[in-house]
Amino acid sequence: MTIGVALTTVNEGNAVEEVVEQAKEASSAGITSVWFGQRFDYDAITLAGIVGREVPELKVGTSAVPIFARHPLLVVSQAQTVQAATHGRFQLGLALGAPHLVEVAFGLPYSKPVELVREFLTVARSLVETGTADHHGELLTAAPIYSTAVAGAGTDLPLLVAAMGPRALRASGELADGILPFLAGPRVLEDSIVPQVNKASADAGRPPVRVIAFVAALVTDDVDAGRASAEGAMSLYDGIPSYQRVIAAEGLERASELALVGSAAEVQAGIQRYLDAGATEVVVTQTNLLGREVQRETWAAIGR
Repeated sequence: MTIGVALTTVNEGNAVEEVVEQAKEASSAGITSVWFGQRFDYDAITLAGIVGREVPELKVGTSAVPIFARHPLLVVSQAQTVQAATHGRFQLGLALGAPHLVEVAFGLPYSKPVELVREFLTVARSLVETGTADHHGELLTAAPIYSTAVAGAGTDLPLLVAAMGPRALRASGELADGILPFLAGPRVLEDSIVPQVNKASADAGRPPVRVIAFVAALVTDDVDAGRASAEGAMSLYDGIPSYQRVIAAEGLERASELALVGSAAEVQAGIQRYLDAGATEVVVTQTNLLGREVQRETWAAIGR
């Protein structure tokens, strides 16, 4: 069992230096990995590389880099550079993204996301394992005229996908090394997500993939404040169809209802339910909602 935490930058001081300090504290608390979501300000792969160099006890990963408006040649180049810099402790998480982000921010049509992730994974796997690719697909062309191998990066960069829908799970089981479900509760994991992705991997003649569940959690005596802060931070997911579906399948109405808020024992028991449901690893998110002291208490509880 491994426990990680999602980190985010602050809006004052130096964002990179601050997140490095957070990572050092997380490592001291017994956390084994830290993860960075891609945003419109910092670059997640770059930040993971810096943290991985500064805190060599930690594995680092992205959760996750959207594939729209990014070419696998460039993403894998970044990823392999970080893999070499961290001596094999980096893991590349990819995301299909959401229509309202892709179409508004980049002016691109959100079309055929599962087909795109299939081609993206196919190209990425070839680049990592062979140092080249010769892919001429419907959505992507990747035929580099020079080697893409980075000395020291190796050939086992983990490729992970933030997949929860049936078609994305099938593609991930066939082509990826793991999945990064967020807001998929224990019931949904056990009854739907884990069986689907494992069936896909078995049908493809591959071993079961990793299931890295992302779970919001706060260790606090002020449960009301914790619930209120979770509602404020997580309400944006209530309007995204892919999240709406898994929240409803869990028998809930709002994303914030999935947050584990309470004592250390209560949060630990909540995390155990995800592991019992088939998650191979858990990454705890939203730990900063009530300030750094609560964040430290949460990290100490899950690090144990």
